[in-house]
Amino acid sequence: MHILVALAFILIIASMVSALYFMMHDRGKTKRMVWSLATRVGLSISLFLFILLAHWLGWIDYSHVPLGR
Repeated sequence: MHILVALAFILIIASMVSALYFMMHDRGKTKRMVWSLATRVGLSISLFLFILLAHWLGWIDYSHVPLGR
């Protein structure tokens, strides 16, 4: 589980870096930056939903730390 989440974070960061690269080199002539940012948003939403599903299925558990202390 830790490897999947770490891999998803690496892919999200890579998408942000590619969007920055396309922004600097394309100068608005192509839509590669937009597609990179859309990919980042899609990966972020997918990661969030995957973590919710994994918690619901019992693959991961919360830490049992009492709140308010």
